[in-house]
Amino acid sequence: MTAKGPAWRTGRHGVSILVRVTPKSARDSVEGLIETPEGQALKVRVRAVAEKGQANAAVEMVVARWLGIAPSRVSVAFGRQSRVKTLNIDGAPKDLAGLMSARLSAHQLVKAPNT
Repeated sequence: MTAKGPAWRTGRHGVSILVRVTPKSARDSVEGLIETPEGQALKVRVRAVAEKGQANAAVEMVVARWLGIAPSRVSVAFGRQSRVKTLNIDGAPKDLAGLMSARLSAHQLVKAPNT
């Protein structure tokens, strides 16, 4: 994914989205798009710690809740031990892309802190 395109790509069975996770946060939330060295990503904060997959499970839950879909449709595909992860979201690609665009319309792109 490049910085010039959206944070997600559509595929045959859904959408892949790049996320940047902040574990041990004060709240669980999706805070819009952020620019990372890997490209644009969805900024996600979770209260869970990054131990034994707790933060990964929390990210899946927070993104599913944000989109209004079942948590079983969201899974970490890459970056299990990284702050920048790729999530796979199962469903109709066109519908999911439209849903993400609508959810992000109120958010602005922010610059990532030095990591």
